[in-house]
Amino acid sequence: MPARNIVKTYVAGGYYHIYNRGIEKRIIFEDEMDYKTFLRYLKEALSPPPNPNKNKVIVTLKGGTFKGLPKPVKNFNGAISLIAYCLMPNHFHLLVEQTEERDIKKFMQSVITRYSMYFNKKYTRVGKLFQGHYKAVLIVDENYLLHLSRYIHLNPSEYTRNLEAAYSSYGEYLGKRNTSWINPEVILSFFENANKDFMKGINTYIDFVEKYRGDSALILGKITLES
Repeated sequence: MPARNIVKTYVAGGYYHIYNRGIEKRIIFEDEMDYKTFLRYLKEALSPPPNPNKNKVIVTLKGGTFKGLPKPVKNFNGAISLIAYCLMPNHFHLLVEQTEERDIKKFMQSVITRYSMYFNKKYTRVGKLFQGHYKAVLIVDENYLLHLSRYIHLNPSEYTRNLEAAYSSYGEYLGKRNTSWINPEVILSFFENANKDFMKGINTYIDFVEKYRGDSALILGKITLES
């Protein structure tokens, strides 16, 4: 079972369910560009850092021309592994694994700050965008880990029947997309040996997500954005 999400427990090598929503339940993804911008920030944070020489820009000032480097984006490749995600109109869910004890704290601070600045500038607003600090649930049970991935990928069913087209990692799990900065193998490896009790009669991940008849809530407990 997960640890409490109010007082965060940071563990090196730990798996975490991270989630948050807009302040006052407000929409945080107004249009397609907003979703894609948040995903781009995830990509930039999780992909191998680019060659700095390729990012040099030519700056011309009075008295001469020189090459400069844009301000680098904080990179967490090797520190954070994104296992699964979904973005909803007013909240998000991430399933991640961290390497060092405080990696997720630095990672979330970077991504949330960048997105909040983008959103506020685009929509000419000021103030906090998200409801307090992000929630981080430490996962210490593989059964919980598996069912959490199902919960995340079913989340968009609230507003669409086409789960593959939702802003989530479900397409990567079904082999429809190959995204280098998403690591579905952690979960898919469960189905290489589908003899475990909680997967009885379920042979593929898509069957587990869409046809499983057990109650995942009994395993996950109450996931709340209120706390």
